[in-house]
Amino acid sequence: MVRLLHIEFIKLWNNRASKVLIISYFVLLTSIALVAAIKFDIGPIKFHLAEIGIFNFPYIWHFNTFVTAFFKLFLAIIIVSMMANEYSNKTIKQNLIDGLSKKEFILSKFLTVVSFSLISTLFVFVVSLILGLIYSDFNELSIIFSDLEFVFAFFVKLMGFFSFCLFLGILVKRSAFALGFLVIWQILEGITRGLIRWKLFDGDTTDAIMGFFPLQSMFNLIKEPITRLEAVQTVADQVGETITLNYGVHWYEVLIVLAWTAIFIYLSYALLKKRDL
Repeated sequence: MVRLLHIEFIKLWNNRASKVLIISYFVLLTSIALVAAIKFDIGPIKFHLAEIGIFNFPYIWHFNTFVTAFFKLFLAIIIVSMMANEYSNKTIKQNLIDGLSKKEFILSKFLTVVSFSLISTLFVFVVSLILGLIYSDFNELSIIFSDLEFVFAFFVKLMGFFSFCLFLGILVKRSAFALGFLVIWQILEGITRGLIRWKLFDGDTTDAIMGFFPLQSMFNLIKEPITRLEAVQTVADQVGETITLNYGVHWYEVLIVLAWTAIFIYLSYALLKKRDL
């Protein structure tokens, strides 16, 4: 498996566009630290983002994993392009001629997906830990290392999304078309949500049904963290509103995304096995 992964990383690092996107992605992940420097000082109005609690333990695990998940499109482009280049450069055919089986080929791509997800997760963990140790009002170990399920959910979310991108790259063969298909799929899920809610069920039932769709199930793993902030909760109480959302990571949501991950990898292999290269 190490050999397969080594081959993939050599391909990626020798591709200038992939190299630029990878570096840009991790620079963006680090840039979340810049949020701590944002200050508004206009007359009597003084506002410092780091002081409203977004970097407090354990809230920081929730906030950072939710925000940084939006940067995953950079690696999605790399994964889709990775497959497109295999076809355009005919390296996939050469790999198979050199003795690599189609199963090993898909395994090498999946290992790349897992590696990107794991490295991203570790990176976000370290950045969040450093920011929390600097800015958090709570530094007890029991508090620091609570809510780490959001970090695990982040890993599962990336792995599921990148597996979907891998499947699209194999299905479409063109990176631009594969990314376009990804956008279309997102739109179709939105239209489906609207139709189900309009014609069949109420909001809660519709949300439950949509939770089985691939992109929505991945999004559901980490709920929006803004309304969880103490400052937001205080404002809501003052205007007579009560926010009672369940922000936790649920095992069944993790299971759904893992199931989609397995489905996408299997379909990638089945498609490649059936296709005449």
